[in-house]
Amino acid sequence: MDIAYVLAGLVIGTIVGLTGVGGGSLMTPFLIYYGVPPITAVGTDLIYASITKTSAVWVHHRARNVKWHIVRRLAIGSIPAAIACLLLLEWLDVDTERQEAVITTVLGVSLMLSALMLLFGGALQRGSLAEHAAVFKKLHTGWGRPVTISAGVIIGVLVSLSSVGAGALGGAVLVTLYPRMPAKAIVAIDLAHAVLLTTTAGIGHLLHGSVDFILLISLLLGSLPGVAIGTRLGTHMPDHILRRILGALLLVLGITFAF
Repeated sequence: MDIAYVLAGLVIGTIVGLTGVGGGSLMTPFLIYYGVPPITAVGTDLIYASITKTSAVWVHHRARNVKWHIVRRLAIGSIPAAIACLLLLEWLDVDTERQEAVITTVLGVSLMLSALMLLFGGALQRGSLAEHAAVFKKLHTGWGRPVTISAGVIIGVLVSLSSVGAGALGGAVLVTLYPRMPAKAIVAIDLAHAVLLTTTAGIGHLLHGSVDFILLISLLLGSLPGVAIGTRLGTHMPDHILRRILGALLLVLGITFAF
C-alpha cells in the first residue's frame, strides 16, 4: 500500500468536503500523473466515487431532499449511454495506446467543462432566471423530460470514459434546467444520480478488469476522514472562493490533458 495514495485520498477528500465537487476531477488526473494507466485510473475512481457518495445520498434521501423523478430522467439517458460506450470500446477492441489517447482527451474536455461550470455557474443560474424565462417555462410544461434525458446521455458518455463530470456537470445541468429548485435539492439530486452512474460505469470497468482494489482501499483510507475534515472546515471558509480556485486548477489540468 503506497502512502502517497492515502495522502492523496485525504487531500482530495478534504476538498470534496469543502466544496462538494472535485473528487473525480482531481483524483483521476493525479492517478495518471502518478503512473497509473488511464483506463485503471478511470475504473478505480468510478468505484471510489460511488462508495464515497453513497452515505451522503442516504442522508439526503432521509431528509426528503432527493427528487427521484428528476434523478430517473437523468439516469434514463446517462446509464444506457455509459453502458453503450463501454460495450463499444470492448467491441472495437482498440489497442491500449489508442484507448489511452481517447481517455486522456475526453478527460481533458470533461475537466475543462467542469472548470467552466464551477467558474461561471453562478452567472449561468442568474441568467437562467432573468433572461430565459420563456424557455424555462416551456421546460416545465413539456420539454423538461426530453432535455434532461438528453443531458444525461452526454454526461453518461463523458463519465464512462473519464470518470469526470457526474458532479460538476450534473449540477450545472440541474441549475440550468431547474433554476428555481432549492440548492439542497440540486445537491441531493446530483449526488443520487452520480452514485447510480458511477456505480454502473464502475461495474463495467470492473468486468473489463480495470479496477485496482489495493489502490481503491488506499484512496478510501484517506478520503473518508478527509471528507469529514473538509465538511467541518467548510463552515468557516467562503465557498465561492474555494470553487473559483478549484475551477482554475481544473481548467489548467483540462488544457494539459486535452492538448
